Amino acid sequence: MELLQQTQQFQQHLNKLEQIYNANNPPESKKDKEFFQMVKTYTEPIYNLLTDWEDNALYAVKQRQVNLHPQQVTSTKENMELLMMHSFYVDVKRKRYMELNHSIHFILDKLLADLNDE
Repeated sequence: MELLQQTQQFQQHLNKLEQIYNANNPPESKKDKEFFQMVKTYTEPIYNLLTDWEDNALYAVKQRQVNLHPQQVTSTKENMELLMMHSFYVDVKRKRYMELNHSIHFILDKLLADLNDE
């Protein structure tokens, strides 16, 4: 059940990050310490969630509770880490941002479907 809740939280963060990206408020300077501190404070709990989520998702894959490959779980975590920074610094084109976003959603939706079928 913990993985299910973590995955739902993950999706909520993903949706909120997309809203932040769409608001398009990058810092004046990439060296803005105040902005960096705000980003760090906002993303720290997400990084912690991601670490726990990855461990639990890899365990579920190993136990064959979900039909995913371990590399898909690891890539999803890495993509989310990229997306977090891109959301605040708005340093990639929208197309690339949305590709990462959809890729993450695809895996999370698959994981939730498998967990709910269990």
